[in-house]
Amino acid sequence: MQVQQDGEDFASQPWYHGPLSRQKAEALLQQDGDFLVRASRSRGGHPVISCRWQGSALHFEVLRVALRPRPGRPTALFQLEDERFPSLPSLVRSYVTGQRPLSQATGALASRPVIRQGPIRRSFSEDTLLGSPAWIELPRARKRSDSQPAGLEHMGRSREDHPGPASTVPTCALPRMGSDPMLLKTPAPLGCVVDSLRASDGQLHAKAPTKPPRTPSLLLHDASGRPPTYCELVPRVPSAQGTPPDHSGPETEAPPWWEANEEEEEENRSFARPKAEVSFWPPNNPFCLLGPQNRPLEPKVLSTLRDLFLEHHPGSTALHLLLVDCQATGLLGVTKAQRGAMGVASGLELLTLPHGHRLRLELLERHEALALAGALAVLGCAGPLEERAATLRGLVELALALRPGAAGDLPGLAAVMGALLMPQVSRLERTWRQLRRSHTDAALAFEQELKPLMRALDEGAGPCEPGEVALPHVVPAVRLLEGEELPGPLDESCERLLRTLHQARQMARDAPKFREAAARRLRGFRPNPQLREALTTGFVQRLLWGSRGVGAPQATRLEKFQRVLSVLSQRLEPDV
Repeated sequence: MQVQQDGEDFASQPWYHGPLSRQKAEALLQQDGDFLVRASRSRGGHPVISCRWQGSALHFEVLRVALRPRPGRPTALFQLEDERFPSLPSLVRSYVTGQRPLSQATGALASRPVIRQGPIRRSFSEDTLLGSPAWIELPRARKRSDSQPAGLEHMGRSREDHPGPASTVPTCALPRMGSDPMLLKTPAPLGCVVDSLRASDGQLHAKAPTKPPRTPSLLLHDASGRPPTYCELVPRVPSAQGTPPDHSGPETEAPPWWEANEEEEEENRSFARPKAEVSFWPPNNPFCLLGPQNRPLEPKVLSTLRDLFLEHHPGSTALHLLLVDCQATGLLGVTKAQRGAMGVASGLELLTLPHGHRLRLELLERHEALALAGALAVLGCAGPLEERAATLRGLVELALALRPGAAGDLPGLAAVMGALLMPQVSRLERTWRQLRRSHTDAALAFEQELKPLMRALDEGAGPCEPGEVALPHVVPAVRLLEGEELPGPLDESCERLLRTLHQARQMARDAPKFREAAARRLRGFRPNPQLREALTTGFVQRLLWGSRGVGAPQATRLEKFQRVLSVLSQRLEPDV
């Protein structure tokens, strides 16, 4: 079925339904191929394509990449996976008329738009596309002199209030600083830019462009307190409703959970003798996705997790993993009691000390569990070959989003690469051949960039500068301090030992800089509670071994699960 093409303002498109909840969207999708586009409230208004395929309702976030405004080219590009389009209608037309799958992993095809009944409340292009609440600004009186500097004094006044004093408009947090570049290297979208100037009867639009203030561009919390169900770095523009008349700026935001009582602890800080070993694992609270008792690898939970990860861009998943890794490592969220008990300010310092034995064991457990879970994501795909190749591609893209210069989460990168380099996964020749054929860019990035990078990190020669890296690669130092022998010839192992010890000392010394780098990346980040829970060590353990098996010794658990992965690998591609 052809999708109408009546301009690029997709608020007028029949398949666009405006702000619509996931439940209401799923109720409108009756048959396979039915689709609609909605503004997701939980994602600050970002566009989402909802489609029914093979009896299930799937939701795909459309990414918006802002461009520096230039004559003759669009201000933003839209994309689902690889190809980018100058507008959302052109993206929808391409996927519908060309019968292209919305994602390679699901193969979902959108063919029949669900027609909107009645008008929508607001224009998507002016409100929800901002990825924030409504940008509320009082109308400005039109004058011929408004294009001159003298006319700027009337900004914020209505036509009736022109003789009186100008109304106060709250300071808005924009997606970037005044001197920051518009395009960033990280794959996660950081917001969008409004077309402030438009052609209208030969005059400037009523809204004048706002100069970016020198203020943080991303707020820390949503004042509404609503639990988000999606996650991205979404710029939040504070609303003017409820703002006192004498208060022209945004309300003071509460500090994030990892910065609580920081000023109090910085005062008069001195060395304290350690009292006990400290654990940074959260208490054993009940998991939302798991019941009080669960069996290993429950199919329903695995299906829910697959849909959850498919909903999120690799850059968003990388930030979730960075957040959980920083908490597990004791870089962020360390309480005053924990600082006093361990005698230092950070887990990066604690893991180098004798009484950091418990933390080192926890970090090794987390690394092994995440690597096994990543391998299971590939080996558990019993469907078409392309499905496994798409899963490999997803892990490669996640590793790229975790590398230095992006999220900079090196423990997370090590876990993902551990899954990709696991023998049960690396032996799947047909799957890797399909990856090189269908996703050449991902295959080249894995071979030419990620594998050499991981080899250098394991040998203590990779990048570890704070800023480029938010959380350093701690696994080599942890293994060494726990008494594991280094592989290789004696002379090479001695050099590697010295490099690892040197990096461990430097890591402990630069712990405040790493903390600052991690907090800067996570500033304004609003995590999805379910995805954050799914990345915790306790959840992964319960998922892999069940509520009863998780209490077994680590060596026994790892050995049994390695055998499970070997059986799955043989079933997918038996030895000839």
